[in-house]
Amino acid sequence: MTAQLFSPIAIGDLEFPNRIAVAPMCQYSADDGSASDWHLQQWMTYALTGAGMVTVEMTDVERRGRITHGCHGLYSDHNEAAAKRTLDAARRVAQPGTKFGVQLAHAGRKASCQRPWEGGGPLQPHQDPWQTVSASDIPFDTDWHTPRALAEDEIHALIGHFVKSAHRAERAGFDFIEIHAAHGYLLHQFISPLSNHRKDQWGGSLENRVRLAVEIVKAVKNAVPKMMVGARISVTDWVDGGLTVDEGVKVAQALEQAGAAYICCSSGGNSPLQQIPTGPGYQVHLAEAVKRAVRIPVRAVGMIDDARQAEEIIAGGRADIVALARAILSDPRWPWRAAATLGEEIRSAPQLARSTSLMKKWVGAS
Repeated sequence: MTAQLFSPIAIGDLEFPNRIAVAPMCQYSADDGSASDWHLQQWMTYALTGAGMVTVEMTDVERRGRITHGCHGLYSDHNEAAAKRTLDAARRVAQPGTKFGVQLAHAGRKASCQRPWEGGGPLQPHQDPWQTVSASDIPFDTDWHTPRALAEDEIHALIGHFVKSAHRAERAGFDFIEIHAAHGYLLHQFISPLSNHRKDQWGGSLENRVRLAVEIVKAVKNAVPKMMVGARISVTDWVDGGLTVDEGVKVAQALEQAGAAYICCSSGGNSPLQQIPTGPGYQVHLAEAVKRAVRIPVRAVGMIDDARQAEEIIAGGRADIVALARAILSDPRWPWRAAATLGEEIRSAPQLARSTSLMKKWVGAS
């Protein structure tokens, strides 16, 4: 009997060979938004994992939307050409059926920061910082730069930036687009009452706060109708007075109604006061709550690194897909390990086939 983790799934018009996804992970190694040699090896590595769904890292729709000077973007011709060159190389070595997506985003008030290994805090005056923007002029934390609240015309221009980047993603050859409305970045900043104190149509009620994310999903869907469009959300802020799980579920429903083909359920990221009870699968209950409320596929993410745990999530109907981040960085052959553990055939590139017996030995499979 086929393990549910390795059963195919249709999302929108796309068919995925299994329920394993590579989650988008920032690499902070781009050159003014353009993919570098680091991305070449990274995307090719993802392509060889055997995961059916690969979403490349947070990709910003304008320069001021980058978290760091090293963040990936799709806001220039050079970015687009570099992404196409890198994606083409990944496709040439990818396992059959692998689909590639790009996560379009804007960091908002969490932009203009150092790379994590340089400290991760706000850029200092000698580090070429830039003015950040957000829903309201509320800093992320003490001693962080104060963002400027976006004006009405800037909000409409921002929607246009997402559309332009979506066109670039389509021309570069991506199969799908994921709209990033999680982890305290700009769209989440509009959704969360912690960071959105606006009094206009973009603030106040939850319907108003989610409006920007909804309008972006609609606009991107209209701009690239042949591409599948999904969304990643933070289902809760984990802070008193912040976004609750019940509200997060309503955000998912609004994005489904706007045309999102799937929802990836993450959490937090919008306040240093968050209290997150981390542990294996600590966000799966959030995916489960969203799955009960929507009709589209739901992706679970967050410290999922054991094959049996992943299988239980899918087989138990708690989510439709599981996304791995650190587990894939640690072991790019994780899907092989899962296949061996669950008694499934290891599907590898023929050049690597001689190694699969060793993987079976490592997991104690017969």
